Amino acid sequence: MDDENTVYIGKKETMNYVMAVVTQFNSGSNEVVIKARGRAISKAVDVAEITRHRFVPESEIIEIITDTEQLEREGDDGTANVSSMEITMKLA
Repeated sequence: MDDENTVYIGKKETMNYVMAVVTQFNSGSNEVVIKARGRAISKAVDVAEITRHRFVPESEIIEIITDTEQLEREGDDGTANVSSMEITMKLA
């Protein structure tokens, strides 16, 4: 999966990411990966579900990958564990 078919979830409104996923499907992509870390994971799930139920009913979730990444903390020498998730959607 190349990076142009990936939607990274951040601090914007949920519908911005839904539109990004829908745009990927409409521009000819058969697969889109939604990636999120930490608190954005619940928003990523919302994006996948809204896309699937309201905008692209012929899409389906084919894979969900969860992971824990170690990130350097700013200001001190420690590391922090941050959960991450990838949701892969495909046109049925």
